[in-house]
Amino acid sequence: MTRPEAIAGVEHVDLTGRTVLVTGATSGVGRETALALARLGARVLVHGRDRMAGRAVATELDDLGADSVFFRADFANTESPVDLADAVAEHTDELDVLVNNAGAYVDDPTLADGVELTFRVNHLAPFALTRTLSDAGTFAGDARVVTVSSAVHPRADASDLTREAVTSVDDYDGLQAYARSKLANVLFTRELARRESDLLANCCHPGLVPGSGLWRDASFPIRAGVRLLAALPDPLLERVADSSRSAAATSVFLAAGEYDESGAYFSDCEPTTPSPAARDDELARRLWKLTEDLLE
Repeated sequence: MTRPEAIAGVEHVDLTGRTVLVTGATSGVGRETALALARLGARVLVHGRDRMAGRAVATELDDLGADSVFFRADFANTESPVDLADAVAEHTDELDVLVNNAGAYVDDPTLADGVELTFRVNHLAPFALTRTLSDAGTFAGDARVVTVSSAVHPRADASDLTREAVTSVDDYDGLQAYARSKLANVLFTRELARRESDLLANCCHPGLVPGSGLWRDASFPIRAGVRLLAALPDPLLERVADSSRSAAATSVFLAAGEYDESGAYFSDCEPTTPSPAARDDELARRLWKLTEDLLE
């Protein structure tokens, strides 16, 4: 599998004077996204759950000559995205790019503040963070919002995007829960672009990344399989999976590249047609209302 490196196609872009926030930036795709944007001259605000890992990434950014700040927040907690938005607003006058990269794959049925954990971390958190930043006027006039989704989103059943479904863990299936959250990411992006015409809002599929921290909450068999995949020789691994650096390419392109699309789904730095459910505008509007209700 041949994929572009993280800054391929945007090497000419100068982000000096621009401020970006990358969530889930302490490992994997998020870390590579943050480093790539720093190499383009951006001031990079990084978010993560682990303070030590966050400081390590901040040190890497400092070594690149980038101005960086680390913010710790656990998106399993309802108030954390709002608190993060408030903290970011205190550190910058304008935010030029938000990369909603943080995510989780959870095999064990878990509720967090009454909502299925995967849905809370992968959808409610970026929704709350984005809306709070927007409502506070933190975004620059030409700001971009990039949300990391997944090509697994077509596996989701649109009928599972209801209050009853996302507040229950009966008959829980980790892959289906993850797919549902990724479908929600695409629908959120579509509706955000409709509501916020001043923003360029797009989402993307990063690829299959064994080296990502995404799998930390998966079951032992899945974690073991991912470790075996990551241990494959590079020539073989490249045929079936992506490095964190190559998987960051589309996020970096959407953060820094030249394009006109908003509300679109990208893969390999190109707009791609998502599933029929992901193109359902009425479903997107219903999900938006449901999300607002869940966050009240």
